[in-house]
Amino acid sequence: MTFEIIGNQFVKDGEPVKLISGAVHYFRNMPDTWRDIFKKMRAMGLNCVETYCAWNMHEKKKGEFDFSGNLDIAKFITIAAEEGLMAIVRPGPYICAEWEFGGLPWWIQAEDDMEIRCSNEAYIKYFDRYLAKMFEHIRPLLCTNGGNIIMLQCENEYGYYGDDKEYLKHLYKSYRDMGIDVPLFTSDGTSKDNLLDGAIDGCMATLNFGSRVEENFRAHDELFPDQPKMCMEMWNGWFDAWGDEYHHTTSAEDYAKVVDDMLTKGSLNMYMFIGGTNFGFMSGANHYEKFAPDVTSYDYDAMLTECGDVTPKYMAVREVIQKHTKEELPEIPANRIKKAYGKVELTEFSGIFDNLDVLSTPVRSDVPLCMEKYNQGYGFIAYKTRLNRDYEDTKLIFESLGDRAQIYINKELIGIVYINDSLEINFSAKEGDILTVLCENMGRANFGSKMMRKKGIAGRCLLDKKIHFGWDVYTLPMDNLDKITFGGTLPSEKSIFCKGTFEIDEAYDTFLKLDNFTKGFVTVNGYTIGRYWEIGPQKTLYIPASLLKKGENEIIIFESDGLKGDAVIEFTDVPELG
Repeated sequence: MTFEIIGNQFVKDGEPVKLISGAVHYFRNMPDTWRDIFKKMRAMGLNCVETYCAWNMHEKKKGEFDFSGNLDIAKFITIAAEEGLMAIVRPGPYICAEWEFGGLPWWIQAEDDMEIRCSNEAYIKYFDRYLAKMFEHIRPLLCTNGGNIIMLQCENEYGYYGDDKEYLKHLYKSYRDMGIDVPLFTSDGTSKDNLLDGAIDGCMATLNFGSRVEENFRAHDELFPDQPKMCMEMWNGWFDAWGDEYHHTTSAEDYAKVVDDMLTKGSLNMYMFIGGTNFGFMSGANHYEKFAPDVTSYDYDAMLTECGDVTPKYMAVREVIQKHTKEELPEIPANRIKKAYGKVELTEFSGIFDNLDVLSTPVRSDVPLCMEKYNQGYGFIAYKTRLNRDYEDTKLIFESLGDRAQIYINKELIGIVYINDSLEINFSAKEGDILTVLCENMGRANFGSKMMRKKGIAGRCLLDKKIHFGWDVYTLPMDNLDKITFGGTLPSEKSIFCKGTFEIDEAYDTFLKLDNFTKGFVTVNGYTIGRYWEIGPQKTLYIPASLLKKGENEIIIFESDGLKGDAVIEFTDVPELG
């Protein structure tokens, strides 16, 4: 296959082609679902799949790379080719995508003098190394090497963020020097200033928007009259943040009309075709006036639901695409089976305080430092200190907090501090009492100027308006719970681990209801499904069939705020996203 940009047209094998693409993030979907998703793309009339690449998944630890399981991007692209799809790859280094830290690895924050998304020497060193490793996997799949990858993106929405053109030029040169010889592009907002700051010579400029095609292309038509017209992210829904009143949805009819308008104008990539799931602790956050961490589901009200079901929006857009294509569309594959396994009682418990020394080795600190300074990226962190004297109705004040903390005196929860609320709390205690601050990272900002804000206690911690010295700090990434010792009695503290098992005859997709739980995260057979929080809007967690097994399965829940009833959960066949 050959693919070129000639004038204002995409040209495949010597013939003009209109790209009808959909976004699928391999890291948000399990490998056994990829082929089903691609078949549903072809059945809707798509000829291309687009994906971001998540640097922070491929290089979780500095210098250690992972391309296995649902990070096997080469396998993902190869299966797409087998199903007749071209591919567009957006390797970053920054992707946004409502993904933790916009896809950047947390550990770069621990570097002195680090500044992201610019010509900072350390930043360039690390992302050049990442790109070199990523390109080892995708270079053989470029259309110039006989594969199906037709285009790559340099950076992402840079016109919203900064104005370092030398940085963008370096990215372009790095791609070319590393053997990426297919067309390159940028994608930005629709205003002239977005395009002036985000576009660079040698890269086709594309746009991101969700409506009003002609209006949104005005600046592009003026600045780039001889380029192809492509909406690289034609938004068909939106993401949800904890505390939103409802799950965001958009009209199927309205979106189908926008697709029709864009196909008349040029080419498009639907964002998202399937949203998938923010497994683990990888949901990002927006942070403007307030911090708004995203929920675990990335359903996005997309063409397919989080679990891959066809939607009315899919059917409406399929009708539009059929008008723009000559070939008869394939039959739509059936939805995957869902199973309601019923209620399960969790019968084993363990408190957080009995497990601090099991899960972590304490670090002695004069004052509490941010999570990153202790070489920790995700999860929780506990700051523990012995009080030197009595305190009566005294203020505990945090200069900065990322993002939410339970405050304990001995094993009694006396209050919760959240970044969006007051960062101080009144308490009383006696000499010798143990003060513990259990702090949760709820997701780094994935967009905007506050991306580098640190997690944990990121500023001074004041007792009675004075700096309190002498802390033991326990890093709790919660990535291995095997060492926890469970018993049959509920601990006295609110922050507890709950464990249970359940038997199944066959593994199918299912959804977990946690009506008696308040806030925390869930692991199934050792895999972290994601976070839950009673404030919603999301009320169930999606569990893919591939994470279950015939016979006995284990579930562990870390409940940070305290049970509301019996430790009973329920597996249902219907999602509740709010």
